[in-house]
Amino acid sequence: MSTEKAYALSLDEQDSLKDFRNEFYVSEDKIYFDGNSLGLLSKRAEKSVHTLMDSWKKHAIDGWSDGAHPWFYLSENLGKLSANLIGAKPEEVIVTGSTTTNLHQLISSFFKPQGEKTKILADELNFPSDIYALKSQLQLKGLNPENHLVQVKSKNGNTLETQDIIDLITDEIAIIVLPAVLYRSGQILDMETLTKEAHERNILIGFDLCHSIGSIPHSLTDWEVDFAFWCTYKHLNGGPGSVGGLFVNEKHFDISPGLAGWFGSAKDKQFDLEHEFSAARNAGAFQIGTPHVLSAAPLIGSLEIFQEAGISRIRRKSLQLTKYLMELIDAELADYGFSIANPKDDEIRGAHVFLEHPEAARICKALKADGVIPDFRNPNGIRLAPVALYNTFAEVWQMVQILKTIMMEERYKEYDNKRGVIA
Repeated sequence: MSTEKAYALSLDEQDSLKDFRNEFYVSEDKIYFDGNSLGLLSKRAEKSVHTLMDSWKKHAIDGWSDGAHPWFYLSENLGKLSANLIGAKPEEVIVTGSTTTNLHQLISSFFKPQGEKTKILADELNFPSDIYALKSQLQLKGLNPENHLVQVKSKNGNTLETQDIIDLITDEIAIIVLPAVLYRSGQILDMETLTKEAHERNILIGFDLCHSIGSIPHSLTDWEVDFAFWCTYKHLNGGPGSVGGLFVNEKHFDISPGLAGWFGSAKDKQFDLEHEFSAARNAGAFQIGTPHVLSAAPLIGSLEIFQEAGISRIRRKSLQLTKYLMELIDAELADYGFSIANPKDDEIRGAHVFLEHPEAARICKALKADGVIPDFRNPNGIRLAPVALYNTFAEVWQMVQILKTIMMEERYKEYDNKRGVIA
């Protein structure tokens, strides 16, 4: 590996995904490495929003059945477009709700505490919203979260060990909810092994795919994962507040949704408007209310791009980008107190690099002032996410040079070492 810019440019020249950068609104004045928080707007996503707005303008109420993308079937059709990203059957996927509302729906549907099986197994590194939802669901069942939420401990504060999780899958556990990729360190959990271990103990297991969908391949159906849920505004580039998604393994299609709503009805029965709920025989049963059509619209264009690019090629380039970034950090920033806290092994590294530094908050501010958009994570973390569809190897090289200059000249000292209102 060379530290010269020419090497980065040669990697870009060989990149089979390089033309997809033209699909996105990329600022030439900034290096955007925060796509694991909010992906950039694509021109196709913008177009699909206008298409849905136009269907409202032209068809009014008939937009539910007419136009290029009838709203009545939009959630199902987006589910079909998402299915190959998670290794699922089209009927097992629905685009609906949000990350947390979908988790509430899934836990209310599948968490059935009985006898000694009354506990939920999670982890201490998961995004807080998941933990809030799990505690809330326990309380709704009259169970004290302090006693009934079991959280796997991390030995180093950044990663989890598979065996530590397995050791806590006891006879008291009724259901397991874990992230596919840890949001801070980017560690990929061994979903296949954990699912097998859970099922050997007659325990259901589901995964939060917020940081994995669109960045790594999955095989949820083949692994026999019971359920999953995710947002679409990170690697899927669906826009701020875009509609979430969920997966339910077809073996559970006979389970009644815990939070029933009219859009979970079988399509041919929905407008009979009967008070007896006739649930759809697919993941659509777990919808609650009317689809958020305009918030789902960007995904039409965004998911088309993923169909063309292919998740395997995306993953291959993502690994190359993050490996190159780590190699440059080791070569250029070794004297400035950074430590790489994400896994270095390709098999368990997600799509971002996680740096730790005592001055992380002020370093992030200095980077933003110099045109680099990172992501600060309290108390000392810097997430850098070069995204395969629109970031380049040259940007990785340039970012490291900017960061090196900031550290050499101690320009980060111009800023307070505390996060802003939004990190």
